[in-house]
Amino acid sequence: MEYIATFYSHFGAMRFKKQCDKRSIPARLMPVPRNLSSSCGTCVRYESGCACPVEEWPEEMEQAAEVLSEGYRICYRAKNS
Repeated sequence: MEYIATFYSHFGAMRFKKQCDKRSIPARLMPVPRNLSSSCGTCVRYESGCACPVEEWPEEMEQAAEVLSEGYRICYRAKNS
């Protein structure tokens, strides 16, 4: 499955991408799609068998959404969003 994670900061997005790289999870930094909002404008698009490919949702993450043919399905949203 493919997911998009948005972040409060560009640094948070870069850090999450590095965590994916360490786990050999295909991931890339990209601009946030218009249908999803983000505080920093940078997201990570990644492929994984589960929405959270790391031990726990990172503090810097705003939301994670599964990529569907008809749009997105929110899998995770930070409590303070």
